[in-house]
Amino acid sequence: MRLSVLDQSIAAAGRPHGHAIRDTLALAQHCEGLGYHRYWVSEHHNHPTIVGTAPEILISAIAATTERIRVGSAGVMLPHYSPYKVAEQFRMLDAIAPGRIDLGVGRAPGSDGKTAFALHPLANQRAEQFPADTRDLDAWVHGEPLVEGHPFAAMAAYPQGETAPEVWMLGSSLYGAQLAAVLGLPYCFAWFITDGFGCAEALEQYRKNYRPSERWPEPHAAICLWALAGDSHDEAQHHFTSRARWKLYRDRGIYGPLESPEDAAAHDYTDKEAEIIAELRRESFVGAGGEVAGRIKAAAEEVGAAEVAVVTWAFDEAARRRSYELLAAEFGLVTA
Repeated sequence: MRLSVLDQSIAAAGRPHGHAIRDTLALAQHCEGLGYHRYWVSEHHNHPTIVGTAPEILISAIAATTERIRVGSAGVMLPHYSPYKVAEQFRMLDAIAPGRIDLGVGRAPGSDGKTAFALHPLANQRAEQFPADTRDLDAWVHGEPLVEGHPFAAMAAYPQGETAPEVWMLGSSLYGAQLAAVLGLPYCFAWFITDGFGCAEALEQYRKNYRPSERWPEPHAAICLWALAGDSHDEAQHHFTSRARWKLYRDRGIYGPLESPEDAAAHDYTDKEAEIIAELRRESFVGAGGEVAGRIKAAAEEVGAAEVAVVTWAFDEAARRRSYELLAAEFGLVTA
């Protein structure tokens, strides 16, 4: 089973946002050395915690400073953009790193409704056109004809080349799974968004309704989940305190930078809040390396996923890097 990374460029309390972006670049190089298969970056807007707003720029920087690892988006929120422009951007990225670029697309806004309209005044209409836009994007990326009668059929996305980005469908519901099946694309379910709810059904529908394509004659399913491994269970749980505090307040619509574990633990929690945090500790993929790796493998086997991408938050960047080291060792990845 392939193991990959999703990085969201998380803001940490007391540090400039630029640190989060530079940490993303450094972690990509670190994970390449550890033998991870892909390194994906996300797209969010107007978000005080997740400050990675432009995956196409981050991908360019990562591709230019790595040699082997696949680099891509998880994902480009297509309703914000012209599919033709996205095709040009990713054809350019493929010229920088031939055969190493992934283009994951999603329909969700990656923001609130108002921000979506700030990004594109016709946000609602563009979301409705997502299936056709994805179909056109895939054709432009691969230099293939658009559907007959298309008004832009004579246009090509440059630069052309012998390789092309690998297009993925991303989602956290049946919609993305069904569309990926119809278009014959690989599909990744965002387990970390739903805590796994709906994943088994989505992947089942994806495989059941899959229409073979030239590039993907068989369905190819992956999951992306949140995990944090430490040298011991207690150490991992210590670093998880930051994430637990964030999730507690996220559910109330309160967002902010990730606090240190010490600051997060020092808050005066009600009995109900303490109960919620205790449940988060039980349910999350957090613990010693072998413990977390075992849970990841079990989750993938349960839903039949061929690949797993891991997203990890930690206030201490060294703890995040160590988590990926431990998982790489447990999964037997080949280091450079």
